[in-house]
Amino acid sequence: MTKKFKQYFLFVIFNIGSATSLWAQSSQMSTYCNPLNLDYTYMIYNAHNDISYRSGADPAVVKFRGEYYMFVTRSMGYWHSTDLNNWNFITPEKWYFEGSNAPAAHNYKDSVLYVTGNPSGNMSILYTDNPKKGDWKAVPAILNDLQDPALFIDDDGKAYMYWGSSNTYPIRAKELDKNRRFRPSEKTHELFNLDSKKHGWERFGENHSDTVLAGYMEGPWMTKHNNKYYLQYAAPGTEFNVYGDGAYISDSPLGPFKYMPNNPFSYKPGGFMNGAGHGSTVLGPQDQYWHFGSMAVSVNVNWERRISMYPTFFDQEGLMYSNTSFGDYPHFAPGVSGKEGKFTGWMLLSYKKPIKVSSRLDQFAAANITDENVKTFWVAEKNDDRQWVEIDLVKPGKVYAIQLNYHDYKSGLYGKIPGLFHRYTIEGSLDGKTWMTLVNRKDNYRDVPNDYVELGIPQKVRYIRYKNIQIPTPNLAISGLRIFGKGEGKLPDRVSNLKVNRYKDRRDAMITWDPQKNIQGYNILWGIAPDKLYNSYLVYEKNQLELKSLGTDQAYYFSVEAFNENGISVKSTVKKVD
Repeated sequence: MTKKFKQYFLFVIFNIGSATSLWAQSSQMSTYCNPLNLDYTYMIYNAHNDISYRSGADPAVVKFRGEYYMFVTRSMGYWHSTDLNNWNFITPEKWYFEGSNAPAAHNYKDSVLYVTGNPSGNMSILYTDNPKKGDWKAVPAILNDLQDPALFIDDDGKAYMYWGSSNTYPIRAKELDKNRRFRPSEKTHELFNLDSKKHGWERFGENHSDTVLAGYMEGPWMTKHNNKYYLQYAAPGTEFNVYGDGAYISDSPLGPFKYMPNNPFSYKPGGFMNGAGHGSTVLGPQDQYWHFGSMAVSVNVNWERRISMYPTFFDQEGLMYSNTSFGDYPHFAPGVSGKEGKFTGWMLLSYKKPIKVSSRLDQFAAANITDENVKTFWVAEKNDDRQWVEIDLVKPGKVYAIQLNYHDYKSGLYGKIPGLFHRYTIEGSLDGKTWMTLVNRKDNYRDVPNDYVELGIPQKVRYIRYKNIQIPTPNLAISGLRIFGKGEGKLPDRVSNLKVNRYKDRRDAMITWDPQKNIQGYNILWGIAPDKLYNSYLVYEKNQLELKSLGTDQAYYFSVEAFNENGISVKSTVKKVD
């Protein structure tokens, strides 16, 4: 094959692939990637200090008449979906002036949808039979001094309000007389409180490191499954990597409740973006449960957050657990029969790869784009259509999906602003000379701050190039351009010499193993039985982890798997530690 013909052949193949992948981008995606790509609202908490940032947190997701609604703190409206994967924002006819705060939502027999969550803590319960229109009305009864409410109406029609957001007080509840306009009972039921002396994961601080301040217990949510009541709660603080959800189980809506030994059941302390707390659990397509939670950005302010979702299960013993392993990598979406929630096996091809950019502002280096840390970011000198980012994957790999995470650097935007959009393209190349279009957002007029695109046909490339066209913020800032696919090299070897040293303080353990070459990182798995390794912690490069989330009254089992851009190793031999 002559050089000229070879170049022509590559050009034809690339452009055929480009046209095909562009067609596929407009079709329904079969996968998703955390954080969810919502048109998050710009918060007004810190507007008086000229601090602008998007946030979405404390999601209350409910199914109503076969479709789904997501209520999120201070969002000036809510989102609607038919499949739990594609969401559209609804601006209702009537809503809280300040936006709801830590909202509660409940579907009563598909006849009425209830919501509450006034930021003042004093609130009526709102209701409508047409949430798409949003003609909300209020019941006459006023509930006072509530923070983080959770409304639950049982199958027998009895109603309950749970609440709590405190580092002192327990989760509490009142019965509501549904026949008397949700009039609350005089009696308040104190249900359970944090017990951080026994439950390591309830301790405050990044990596549960704060030994002075008490953790916060907040965000209750009730799920009834197989006639058991699972009252979920968040701890220890929304701004930390270890923010998660636990649950207590009872035979009655008001207890007595028993602590679930595999807590926290929703927990994601490692990876690109951390946190899986203050959420809600909903039964989705194919009768698969999903747990939605809050993830921390926490750069502009502590309350800068995003939304995540994880497949959730109940095992044979009735223990509730969410699968957060590789939780910010692509997973199969709700409704993908037989695969929903499962890991695709698409690995990160872009981690710490060589990168070039069109320009750079101050200290915000290009390497921040590929370091797998949402808290670091690159800022271009200008925001125009001459700005670009180019990543060398070093070796060719097959690209299946791309996630682009923008960051708010001095954005100067506040509230729910209509008409925001992001326009850009992403190209791929084998030789750095002939390029094909992988993602075409030239004509995109949707707000996609955490855009995720699954390619219709995977493409083998070595180079990736982002070309900016137009974004809604004054500064072009990117915290992560994440390229997912499959490398062509060797899988890591099985991890050897796993050791777990449980400290005198049984909440803590040091986990070590022999390092390997040619790996990106390790995924540490642990749980209360060899077949219940429900928790995970992803670390990059280092071959040790100080884990501080254990329960003192529980033996644990541990395993570690190594991973690189080619895939994941066989799990190490499971090790029991009393």
